[in-house]
Amino acid sequence: MHFSLDDGSIRRYVLQYINSNVFKEPEQVMANIEAVTEHLRMKTLKRGGDPSREAMRIVPTHDGNSFYRSPQGDYWRAYDFIEGARTYEMVENPLHFYHAGRAFGQFQLLLSDFPAHTLHETIARFHDTRKRFGDFLQAVGADSYGRVEGVQEEIAFILAREGDTSVIVDLMAQGKVPLRVTHNDTKLNNIMIDDQTGEGICVLDLDTVMPGSILYDFGDAIRFGASTALEDETNLDLVSLDLELFTAYAKGYLSVAHEFLVPAEVHYLAFSAKLIALELGMRFLTDYLQGDTYFKVDHATHNLDRARTQLKLVADMERKMPEMEAIITNILKENTRKDVV
Repeated sequence: MHFSLDDGSIRRYVLQYINSNVFKEPEQVMANIEAVTEHLRMKTLKRGGDPSREAMRIVPTHDGNSFYRSPQGDYWRAYDFIEGARTYEMVENPLHFYHAGRAFGQFQLLLSDFPAHTLHETIARFHDTRKRFGDFLQAVGADSYGRVEGVQEEIAFILAREGDTSVIVDLMAQGKVPLRVTHNDTKLNNIMIDDQTGEGICVLDLDTVMPGSILYDFGDAIRFGASTALEDETNLDLVSLDLELFTAYAKGYLSVAHEFLVPAEVHYLAFSAKLIALELGMRFLTDYLQGDTYFKVDHATHNLDRARTQLKLVADMERKMPEMEAIITNILKENTRKDVV
């Protein structure tokens, strides 16, 4: 929507409906967004940036709230529209992915001193991969739709990687990986790319901002953006990890994130991409076994196709893990040399 100002100029806004079926506590979602965006704006100003383009701004209601609740119980909100920039659905070139990585790294750097424990957990245990594994086992055991027999290979693949599912959860419980503000939907299309510079300027879609581990954010960005195939590709020969795109994102991300990451986070960056692919593969297969009740499907084996794509990506990442880890190490060495200079 847009409004004409007294000087004849046009000011545009983004008006959004908040789906309370997905987000059961819209007030908590908006409380998180309000706190995080205000922190981002203050930090952006402090470092001499432009908060009108580098941070989302909620347009308050007449009574000062961050959202409007209609008499019918619907929730609405509005943001300033960011001019001169747009989002991209797919990675069109490695440079865009580099800037996406840098933008998410900058997002997390600016929030690295935010008290993450004060945020609401709006989706309980969203990235608790160990819990996801437990849900998967229950779905296999119940076999409510008689589909287990046809997916024995996929089940065996996941069972063989049970140990991976608790790695980050355990590191957080031990205090080796800190609780941080996480975005939880780090796809390329949640970054505004400047039309002139090609740089990522603002992180969007903060509905799933919660306390968690930044490893999940890094891993999900790689899982989605550095894959050579669509999420539901049926020709598994087309599915692999693109190391050039992995390198581009890691370079962008670490160009700023190296300032705040602790050793355990650095050590598990490459692993996190594999873990998130495994987690999502489990979730797709679990939903398939339970009759496709969570993810929207277009045909009878849609969730199974998605699961197989993710598991193929896991297998490819396992083969390339030494290269992925070496890429991270080399990037950090280069950043250290730049810091010294």
